[in-house]
Amino acid sequence: MAAVADRIKALIAGEIAAWPVDTRAGRMTLEAFKANLRGPRPVTVNFSGGITQKCWSVARGDGCYRLIYLPSAGYFSLCVESDFGPLDIGVHGPAIDCFGSV
Repeated sequence: MAAVADRIKALIAGEIAAWPVDTRAGRMTLEAFKANLRGPRPVTVNFSGGITQKCWSVARGDGCYRLIYLPSAGYFSLCVESDFGPLDIGVHGPAIDCFGSV
């Protein structure tokens, strides 16, 4: 499990290093992203059709959303919090892009 967490941290570090900060919006997005990062931890995510999958929680937003890493797909996903845990809402891609979409 530590290897997966290290891989996630490396992916995020690469995105942070490459993120454009030449505009105010870019700087603000990156600041907010870094402020909401959490150490990767395993979590069960709910998908449409009643499917669940073991994923990794990496950031929390305003309390309604959570950023997840899907190891089976190799990308990040934005999830909404629900009574049953995080629910995938179909926003997938790079971590900062997913985070910045809300």
